[in-house]
Amino acid sequence: MKIAIVEDEEVWRDKIRNLIDKYCRDKNIPAQIDTYGNGSDFMKNADADLLFLDIELAEGEDGFDIADKLMNFKNQCKICFLTSHTELARAGYRVNAFRYIDKKHLEEVGEAIDAFLRTRMQDRIVYCNDTAGIPIKINLNELLLVETSGRKLRYLMLDGSDYFCEGRISETAQSLSQFGFFQIQRSYIVNLKYIEKVNSHEITLCNGLQIVIGRVHSKEFKKEFFKWRMRFDQ
Repeated sequence: MKIAIVEDEEVWRDKIRNLIDKYCRDKNIPAQIDTYGNGSDFMKNADADLLFLDIELAEGEDGFDIADKLMNFKNQCKICFLTSHTELARAGYRVNAFRYIDKKHLEEVGEAIDAFLRTRMQDRIVYCNDTAGIPIKINLNELLLVETSGRKLRYLMLDGSDYFCEGRISETAQSLSQFGFFQIQRSYIVNLKYIEKVNSHEITLCNGLQIVIGRVHSKEFKKEFFKWRMRFDQ
């Protein structure tokens, strides 16, 4: 995850960076944090998933203008505006701001990252080739599980539809693990978000399907599921 901070006052820039750094260390989230003293330097690359942007910058720069430019460039980063004047927040509707953070309440920085992770972690499209070699688009937000089916993989979606694709379950589990999926046993990869119940030997998914937890996967699954719940459950 790439996080950028655009703030012209060094004291605020350092405070925000330290808060983000502590949050990521506490929750074991890998992140690249870049800081900028002005919008011009940031816009040279404009490379961030999440941007903490001061509304009132020095030398006549305006945070809303920077956000406008990002929208015009079709940049997908989420913007958290920073301000000491909360009345300015009302003008942000036009740039689809993700959050407004009062500098007097910087504790809201952690909540903003939590919300960002919940909305973006599975905001991905992956592709796999079906049995005819045709690429199939899979929306991870709607993917319930992946299971072996003979020599193919079956991708089961939330609405009950499914796709049969080429692939190996171990390789697929590895590629999906960063997005909140876990290989719970030899034949199943599940979306941690859609687990409704867990006991010592099996899970129940939101569609009622019960899957036995593989013995060799049990310890690691419990650790990963706990981390997921701690990070994303409200």
